[in-house]
Amino acid sequence: MNSNKMSFAIMVLVLVTSICSPVWAKKKLPAINDEGMELVKDSDLATVYADPGADLGIYKRIWLEDATVAFKKNWQRDQNRNRPFKVKTQDMERIESDVATLFREVFTEELIDGGYELVEEVGDDVLKVVPAIIDLDVTAPDIQNSGREYGYSESAGEMTLNLELFDSLTGDKIVKATDRKQDFRRGYIEWRTSVSNRADAKRMMVSWAKALRTTLDEARSATTISN
Repeated sequence: MNSNKMSFAIMVLVLVTSICSPVWAKKKLPAINDEGMELVKDSDLATVYADPGADLGIYKRIWLEDATVAFKKNWQRDQNRNRPFKVKTQDMERIESDVATLFREVFTEELIDGGYELVEEVGDDVLKVVPAIIDLDVTAPDIQNSGREYGYSESAGEMTLNLELFDSLTGDKIVKATDRKQDFRRGYIEWRTSVSNRADAKRMMVSWAKALRTTLDEARSATTISN
Protein backbone atom coordinates (compact mmCIF):
# COMPACT_ATOMS: atom_id res chain seq x y z
CA MET A 1 0.00 0.00 0.00
CA ASN A 2 1.53 3.36 -0.95
CA SER A 3 1.75 6.30 1.43
CA ASN A 4 -1.29 8.03 -0.07
CA LYS A 5 -3.50 5.00 0.50
CA MET A 6 -2.17 4.55 4.01
CA SER A 7 -2.78 8.20 4.83
CA PHE A 8 -6.35 7.90 3.54
CA ALA A 9 -7.02 4.82 5.63
CA ILE A 10 -5.68 6.42 8.80
CA MET A 11 -7.64 9.61 8.13
CA VAL A 12 -10.80 7.53 8.22
CA LEU A 13 -9.84 6.50 11.74
CA VAL A 14 -9.28 10.11 12.73
CA LEU A 15 -12.44 11.51 11.19
CA VAL A 16 -14.80 8.82 12.43
CA THR A 17 -13.31 8.97 15.91
CA SER A 18 -13.68 12.75 15.87
CA ILE A 19 -17.45 12.63 15.66
CA CYS A 20 -17.98 11.91 19.35
CA SER A 21 -14.76 13.30 20.81
CA PRO A 22 -14.26 16.48 22.80
CA VAL A 23 -11.86 19.06 21.41
CA TRP A 24 -8.36 18.77 22.84
CA ALA A 25 -6.05 21.70 23.27
CA LYS A 26 -3.88 21.99 20.18
CA LYS A 27 -0.38 20.70 20.63
CA LYS A 28 2.72 21.09 18.57
CA LEU A 29 3.58 17.50 17.85
CA PRO A 30 6.65 16.22 16.01
CA ALA A 31 6.09 15.16 12.40
CA ILE A 32 7.89 11.90 13.19
CA ASN A 33 7.76 10.29 16.63
CA ASP A 34 10.57 8.46 18.39
CA GLU A 35 9.44 5.22 16.73
CA GLY A 36 9.84 6.61 13.22
CA MET A 37 6.11 6.86 12.59
CA GLU A 38 4.59 9.82 10.77
CA LEU A 39 2.02 12.16 12.29
CA VAL A 40 -1.37 12.12 10.59
CA LYS A 41 -2.38 15.78 10.27
CA ASP A 42 -5.66 17.66 9.77
CA SER A 43 -7.33 16.46 12.95
CA ASP A 44 -7.97 18.62 16.00
CA LEU A 45 -9.40 15.74 17.98
CA ALA A 46 -7.07 12.73 17.92
CA THR A 47 -3.37 12.07 17.82
CA VAL A 48 -2.45 9.42 15.27
CA TYR A 49 0.96 8.23 14.15
CA ALA A 50 1.27 5.67 11.37
CA ASP A 51 3.81 3.75 9.34
CA PRO A 52 3.18 5.08 5.81
CA GLY A 53 4.63 1.97 4.22
CA ALA A 54 2.28 -0.49 5.92
CA ASP A 55 -0.68 -2.13 4.20
CA LEU A 56 -3.67 -2.48 6.51
CA GLY A 57 -5.64 -4.07 3.68
CA ILE A 58 -3.83 -7.40 3.93
CA TYR A 59 -5.31 -8.24 7.32
CA LYS A 60 -8.35 -10.49 7.36
CA ARG A 61 -8.09 -11.73 10.94
CA ILE A 62 -7.79 -9.79 14.20
CA TRP A 63 -6.00 -10.66 17.40
CA LEU A 64 -7.70 -8.45 19.96
CA GLU A 65 -5.86 -8.31 23.26
CA ASP A 66 -7.66 -7.55 26.50
CA ALA A 67 -7.70 -3.84 27.29
CA THR A 68 -5.65 -2.71 30.24
CA VAL A 69 -7.51 -0.16 32.37
CA ALA A 70 -6.11 2.53 34.68
CA PHE A 71 -7.94 5.21 36.65
CA LYS A 72 -7.15 8.89 36.52
CA LYS A 73 -4.44 9.91 38.99
CA ASN A 74 -5.78 10.43 42.52
CA TRP A 75 -9.26 9.31 41.46
CA GLN A 76 -9.86 7.24 44.60
CA ARG A 77 -8.65 10.02 46.90
CA ASP A 78 -10.84 12.60 45.18
CA GLN A 79 -13.88 10.32 45.28
CA ASN A 80 -13.49 9.65 48.98
CA ARG A 81 -13.31 13.25 50.13
CA ASN A 82 -17.04 13.64 50.74
CA ARG A 83 -18.44 10.12 50.62
CA PRO A 84 -20.01 8.35 53.62
CA PHE A 85 -19.14 5.02 51.95
CA LYS A 86 -15.56 4.97 50.71
CA VAL A 87 -14.39 3.60 47.40
CA LYS A 88 -12.18 0.62 48.20
CA THR A 89 -9.43 -0.97 46.18
CA GLN A 90 -11.69 -3.92 45.39
CA ASP A 91 -14.29 -1.49 44.00
CA MET A 92 -11.68 -0.09 41.62
CA GLU A 93 -10.57 -3.56 40.58
CA ARG A 94 -14.17 -4.53 39.86
CA ILE A 95 -14.76 -1.42 37.76
CA GLU A 96 -11.52 -1.96 35.83
CA SER A 97 -12.52 -5.54 35.11
CA ASP A 98 -16.03 -4.48 34.03
CA VAL A 99 -14.63 -1.81 31.70
CA ALA A 100 -12.18 -4.27 30.11
CA THR A 101 -14.93 -6.84 29.63
CA LEU A 102 -17.26 -4.29 28.07
CA PHE A 103 -14.50 -3.11 25.74
CA ARG A 104 -13.94 -6.64 24.47
CA GLU A 105 -17.67 -7.19 23.99
CA VAL A 106 -18.09 -3.98 21.98
CA PHE A 107 -15.06 -4.49 19.75
CA THR A 108 -15.75 -8.19 19.22
CA GLU A 109 -19.30 -7.51 18.07
CA GLU A 110 -18.25 -4.71 15.72
CA LEU A 111 -15.37 -6.63 14.14
CA ILE A 112 -17.34 -9.84 13.69
CA ASP A 113 -20.20 -7.86 12.12
CA GLY A 114 -17.59 -6.50 9.73
CA GLY A 115 -16.62 -9.99 8.64
CA TYR A 116 -13.34 -10.20 10.54
CA GLU A 117 -12.36 -13.43 12.24
CA LEU A 118 -11.02 -13.05 15.77
CA VAL A 119 -8.06 -15.26 16.60
CA GLU A 120 -5.26 -15.55 19.12
CA GLU A 121 -2.40 -16.62 16.89
CA VAL A 122 0.21 -15.06 14.66
CA GLY A 123 -0.20 -15.08 10.89
CA ASP A 124 0.62 -13.02 7.82
CA ASP A 125 -3.01 -11.90 7.65
CA VAL A 126 -3.43 -11.31 11.40
CA LEU A 127 -3.49 -7.78 12.82
CA LYS A 128 -2.76 -7.52 16.53
CA VAL A 129 -4.80 -4.86 18.31
CA VAL A 130 -3.49 -3.72 21.70
CA PRO A 131 -5.83 -1.34 23.58
CA ALA A 132 -5.24 0.52 26.84
CA ILE A 133 -7.78 2.69 28.60
CA ILE A 134 -6.17 5.33 30.78
CA ASP A 135 -7.33 8.29 32.87
CA LEU A 136 -10.63 6.56 33.61
CA ASP A 137 -12.77 9.01 35.58
CA VAL A 138 -16.11 7.63 36.72
CA THR A 139 -17.93 10.64 38.14
CA ALA A 140 -20.41 8.77 40.34
CA PRO A 141 -19.43 5.10 40.70
CA ASP A 142 -22.04 2.66 41.93
CA ILE A 143 -20.00 1.02 44.68
CA GLN A 144 -20.95 -2.06 46.63
CA ASN A 145 -21.60 -1.45 50.33
CA SER A 146 -23.82 -2.58 53.16
CA GLY A 147 -25.92 0.58 52.94
CA ARG A 148 -27.42 2.38 49.98
CA GLU A 149 -25.64 5.45 48.69
CA TYR A 150 -27.09 7.32 45.75
CA GLY A 151 -24.71 8.94 43.29
CA TYR A 152 -25.80 11.88 41.18
CA SER A 153 -24.00 13.74 38.41
CA GLU A 154 -24.48 15.47 35.06
CA SER A 155 -22.10 13.12 33.26
CA ALA A 156 -20.82 9.56 33.56
CA GLY A 157 -17.23 10.78 33.25
CA GLU A 158 -14.45 10.33 30.74
CA MET A 159 -11.66 8.03 29.56
CA THR A 160 -8.82 7.96 27.07
CA LEU A 161 -7.99 5.18 24.64
CA ASN A 162 -4.45 4.36 23.57
CA LEU A 163 -4.66 1.98 20.63
CA GLU A 164 -1.73 0.27 18.94
CA LEU A 165 -1.89 -1.94 15.85
CA PHE A 166 0.86 -4.47 15.11
CA ASP A 167 1.72 -6.93 12.38
CA SER A 168 1.36 -10.14 14.38
CA LEU A 169 4.04 -11.97 12.41
CA THR A 170 6.83 -9.39 12.54
CA GLY A 171 5.76 -7.43 15.61
CA ASP A 172 6.09 -4.18 13.66
CA LYS A 173 3.91 -1.36 14.95
CA ILE A 174 1.67 0.05 12.22
CA VAL A 175 -0.52 2.60 13.99
CA LYS A 176 -0.45 4.38 17.33
CA ALA A 177 -3.58 6.39 18.16
CA THR A 178 -4.83 8.26 21.20
CA ASP A 179 -8.35 9.59 21.69
CA ARG A 180 -10.24 10.97 24.68
CA LYS A 181 -13.95 10.57 25.19
CA GLN A 182 -16.05 12.57 27.61
CA ASP A 183 -19.67 11.80 28.30
CA PHE A 184 -21.81 14.81 27.41
CA ARG A 185 -23.13 16.99 30.23
CA ARG A 186 -26.89 16.92 30.38
CA GLY A 187 -27.38 20.27 32.12
CA TYR A 188 -29.00 18.55 35.10
CA ILE A 189 -27.96 15.92 37.61
CA GLU A 190 -29.40 12.44 37.60
CA TRP A 191 -29.06 9.25 39.59
CA ARG A 192 -26.09 7.25 38.39
CA THR A 193 -26.06 3.47 38.64
CA SER A 194 -23.78 0.73 37.33
CA VAL A 195 -26.36 0.19 34.57
CA SER A 196 -26.40 3.84 33.42
CA ASN A 197 -22.62 4.13 33.73
CA ARG A 198 -22.19 0.99 31.62
CA ALA A 199 -24.57 2.29 28.95
CA ASP A 200 -22.66 5.58 28.68
CA ALA A 201 -19.30 3.83 28.60
CA LYS A 202 -20.57 1.51 25.87
CA ARG A 203 -21.68 4.45 23.74
CA MET A 204 -18.17 5.91 23.91
CA MET A 205 -16.54 2.58 23.08
CA VAL A 206 -18.84 1.90 20.14
CA SER A 207 -17.52 4.99 18.35
CA TRP A 208 -13.95 3.69 18.80
CA ALA A 209 -14.90 0.25 17.53
CA LYS A 210 -16.66 1.67 14.48
CA ALA A 211 -13.62 3.84 13.72
CA LEU A 212 -11.34 0.80 13.70
CA ARG A 213 -13.71 -1.26 11.57
CA THR A 214 -14.19 1.54 9.06
CA THR A 215 -10.44 2.05 8.79
CA LEU A 216 -9.86 -1.65 8.12
CA ASP A 217 -12.74 -1.79 5.62
CA GLU A 218 -11.42 1.18 3.66
CA ALA A 219 -7.88 -0.20 3.64
CA ARG A 220 -9.12 -3.59 2.45
CA SER A 221 -11.16 -1.97 -0.33
CA ALA A 222 -8.18 0.12 -1.45
CA THR A 223 -5.95 -2.96 -1.55
CA THR A 224 -8.55 -4.94 -3.54
CA ILE A 225 -8.87 -2.15 -6.12
CA SER A 226 -5.10 -1.81 -6.51
CA ASN A 227 -4.82 -5.56 -7.12
